Amino acid sequence: MKHRQGGFFSLVVLILLLLLLPPGGFSAWTWTEGLRWLYLFLISMFSVFLLAPLSARLAVRIGAMDIPDPRKVHTFPVPRLGGVAVFLAFMAAVLRNLQFSREVYGIMLGGTIIFLLGFFDDWKGLSAKTRLFWQTVAALVVTFFGLHLSFPLKMPFGYAISTILSVVWLVGIINAFNFMDGIDGLASSMGAVCALLFLGIGWKSDQYPLSFISAALAGACIGFLRMNWRPAKVFLGDSGSTFIGFILGCLALYGSWATDSPAISFSTPLLILGIPIFDIIYTTVSRIRNGSVRNLKEWLEYTGKDHFHHRLMKIGMGVEQTVGFIVLLNICLGLGAWNIRHTASIAGTWLLLVQSVLIFMLVISLMILGREITPEKEKGK
Repeated sequence: MKHRQGGFFSLVVLILLLLLLPPGGFSAWTWTEGLRWLYLFLISMFSVFLLAPLSARLAVRIGAMDIPDPRKVHTFPVPRLGGVAVFLAFMAAVLRNLQFSREVYGIMLGGTIIFLLGFFDDWKGLSAKTRLFWQTVAALVVTFFGLHLSFPLKMPFGYAISTILSVVWLVGIINAFNFMDGIDGLASSMGAVCALLFLGIGWKSDQYPLSFISAALAGACIGFLRMNWRPAKVFLGDSGSTFIGFILGCLALYGSWATDSPAISFSTPLLILGIPIFDIIYTTVSRIRNGSVRNLKEWLEYTGKDHFHHRLMKIGMGVEQTVGFIVLLNICLGLGAWNIRHTASIAGTWLLLVQSVLIFMLVISLMILGREITPEKEKGK
């Protein structure tokens, strides 16, 4: 009954936002007051309120359920097509904004490819090679539409190098967020925090298209938490976690983080997305050293409990505590990225970077403390 009442309320709000208010009222007020991001945030959030229960029903109907096993935290089958709600809500907000640059078209097209890839993987299951191929295609689409790393462009063969590095970046962030989606509410919370940080920096620096896209993603992630917080009633699935990672990776390429300091320009998106980047690097190195993975296919398919959130739970944290702790760490890194842009002295910039390094050293300490003992280690191998 609660979901039905909430769905009706969300539908009414959406009708007001999309149909009745655009000629004036709240929509016009957000333009004149410089709060357009708030309008898009609300459209996306209330769209998810309406669509998330429907996506759960769709998952049950077609059999897209996440069945518990010893490698997973949950203990009962859960629908895993929450990404449908996040994707549609995000697109509703972006389309309603009616501002489409070449780069925005690329983000929307590439995001659609990633969503459809994740949807079919959640539904039918796809091979690691198929997932990697289409993730690469989506990343190449984005570069074709003008989104890529700018610093290699002045080097010999700069465009080719920039394209390759941009594809590696996007594929890496896609899978980093997919790997983070291991406990209730974590990927949604991280997506919301990272998007809000991009929104704040984008709005403060007059990068309005960046802030609009960030607001749409933040609204979708926060709206989804209503049904994804422990105990989750629906999971993001690959269609949601990879889509969120893809959009965040695109935002990092889309933003202009500094015009006179390569260190600030390079470090800003790295700090905002620092936790998932660190997690994927650390676990990859650990798995290779332990012999758990020997090739790219095994890396994509491996689902061990050795991620940062698993190790925090191993040292005694509950699911809510783990999500809260990781989010707080991410906020600390994000605020460091924010402050770096406003630090006048070079010494102040480097002190903030040192602070970020110390945070990662804390993370490493916790990863080691909560390290999972593998069967190979128990046998003395």
